[in-house]
Amino acid sequence: MMRRLLPPLLSGSLFGAGLALGGMTDPARVRGFLDIFGDWDPTLAFVMGGAVIVMAIAWRFREHMAHPLFAEKFSLPDRSDLTGRLIGGSALFGVGWGIAGLCPGPGIAALVIEPASAAIFVVSMLAGMFLVRLVEGSA
Repeated sequence: MMRRLLPPLLSGSLFGAGLALGGMTDPARVRGFLDIFGDWDPTLAFVMGGAVIVMAIAWRFREHMAHPLFAEKFSLPDRSDLTGRLIGGSALFGVGWGIAGLCPGPGIAALVIEPASAAIFVVSMLAGMFLVRLVEGSA
């Protein structure tokens, strides 16, 4: 049980710490990045660039691995995963991210830093997730 739970707990904690350290738990940073004709803040571009570099290194390691350390096989996306529902959901996610200045990862990490304002976002996010499952009949 611990072998199954420890890797996601550690990676999630590291991810949350990185978001907090990069300032991504501050909605003003995200909105500042989207304000390209006003007071533009490039911080998000540097955080994304750092993530791309880490992923590029991990992708090179993956080529030489028979299977992941904590799973039997890799779960990699393919072109059949690209559906209208995914594209629509991505667009909705982007609009919500731009309006709120938070997405799920930073929203949960912000619970530690600013619990009152982050809680409103997280509760709304969870309610939206529940509503989608209810409408689709899988709640």
